[in-house]
Amino acid sequence: MQPDGMEIPRLIIAALRGGSGKTLLSIGIIAALRKLDNTIAPFKKGPDYIDAGWLALAADRPCYNLDSFLLSQEDNLHSFLYHSANRSLSVIEGNRGLFDGIDLAGSTSTAELAKLLHCPVVLCVDCTKITRTMAAVVMGCSLFDPDVMVKAVILNRVANLRHEKKLRDSIEHYCGIPVLGAIPKLDQQHFPERHLGLVPTPEHDWATDAIEAIANIAEQHLDLKAILKISQQAPGLKAESREQRAEDRGQRAEGRRQTAGGIDLRSENQSFYRESRIQHRVSSVKRIETSGQEPATSIPDKSGSPLR
Repeated sequence: MQPDGMEIPRLIIAALRGGSGKTLLSIGIIAALRKLDNTIAPFKKGPDYIDAGWLALAADRPCYNLDSFLLSQEDNLHSFLYHSANRSLSVIEGNRGLFDGIDLAGSTSTAELAKLLHCPVVLCVDCTKITRTMAAVVMGCSLFDPDVMVKAVILNRVANLRHEKKLRDSIEHYCGIPVLGAIPKLDQQHFPERHLGLVPTPEHDWATDAIEAIANIAEQHLDLKAILKISQQAPGLKAESREQRAEDRGQRAEGRRQTAGGIDLRSENQSFYRESRIQHRVSSVKRIETSGQEPATSIPDKSGSPLR
């Protein structure tokens, strides 16, 4: 595992919404950087297993999920540090829109994960039928939460060079954020989709060829050196020790068990259980008396001790 405070090159590929092309972009960046002799630790935000399969194939190593809904922040951080050890950089594919979460505060969002990992964000934007307005959208994302580090933009589904120039000039002029590439509208569908998203890699006969094709597109249209440089600018991360994590989990579990809204749940549950057993005993005695049998003097409780 990486020592505390170790600098781990890393970045998150995020988007404005689902279907913007961040999976294709993440696969392309991972595969292209791997061809330059980098070892990549791939991660997928959320429980998605299909995208994770493609990311693993591109990196030629397992992809791990980071999920702030299913895991604690400490466990997400520990998993990220552990699986990033001895890698050139880590690439995390976000999900949905950058700030989309389960509540008003954006809990479980890609932005929340970016803040937890102090991770630079590369924003993938679908540029279909839009030019200067995209600068306003990117500026909104960069200012919405000052703790989220939107460091670069990559344009996707660009119509032509004139379209790309308008977008690039507007974003860099008004936002001060570099545009590190522009993926054109692709004539060929390398990654077939259905209702759940991409087709899983075992069902795609040309999966390896598709990875190679998108790696070539990334090499041709993205500034890979600049992307690598942004990942290397990420600050150091410090993780809690295993003992501290275990202690924190124990304290949280004890707190949930003991109290909820000021009520001692353990005491309340014990009282409820005892009263229920007493009521059951009374009912049993009445049934036995009605039948003419002799009632027992005690009934053992859950622990084996007589309940009188």
